[in-house]
Amino acid sequence: MRYFSVAEIAKKWDISERSVRNYCAQNRVDGAFIAGKTWKIPENAKKPVRTNKKKEQPVTL
Repeated sequence: MRYFSVAEIAKKWDISERSVRNYCAQNRVDGAFIAGKTWKIPENAKKPVRTNKKKEQPVTL
């Protein structure tokens, strides 16, 4: 299996490197592990869904 770095995954998912590190630290990326000081992320890892997205409020009159 091939592993990507945080920078490569950030570019692939179009998010910041800090967000990728946070996802990994919170165990939200399956198969990611830390080797020394760097995260190793599997090439087939899926981007986690954001939990702080604003929910649309129904329009009421």
